[in-house]
Amino acid sequence: MIQGLYDIFAHWHKQGTVWIYSDTHFNDEDLAVGVKSRPSAEEHLKLINSKVGKKDTLILLGDVGDIEIARRLKGYKILIAGNHDAGMSNYKDVFDEVYAGALIVGEKLILSHEPVDVPWAFNIHGHVHHGEPMSDNQHFNVCGEARKCYEPVNLNQFMKAGFMAKIQTIHRDTIDKATKRARKRG
Repeated sequence: MIQGLYDIFAHWHKQGTVWIYSDTHFNDEDLAVGVKSRPSAEEHLKLINSKVGKKDTLILLGDVGDIEIARRLKGYKILIAGNHDAGMSNYKDVFDEVYAGALIVGEKLILSHEPVDVPWAFNIHGHVHHGEPMSDNQHFNVCGEARKCYEPVNLNQFMKAGFMAKIQTIHRDTIDKATKRARKRG
């Protein structure tokens, strides 16, 4: 069981491990030219499937690329669409769950393709193909190029690492702001 996820998402980790990754861009020639170390679509698929088992869940944070390659990804597949993922109906027969935008999956956790900034949640995202995976205390980038590793991240291990410990919930944030306003009024 993954602590910190809402009960509605418990089916993601009922049988296996939950993996999270972004920006596969399978067979995207424009991206391959710009990133020399990027594996081919077939190599990329093998790297992902070497981690993800049949009973696991793979959450892909957008920019799938070639749908025919994506069909061969193992596990229960979830897509949070990215800016290169056109036409949600194109993905419904490949992915078990498809979301058009950012998804709040826990009191302190948002999954999205592009980074989002909210003071009351930690954001796991993709989209940014350069820089460091951890740009601050509220974002983690699971894009292969940023991590310099073309394998998914184990969400349970990530959650246990305590990255969200310093994040205040939306409730605490709201109460603190209301208290501050009340003190100003006197």
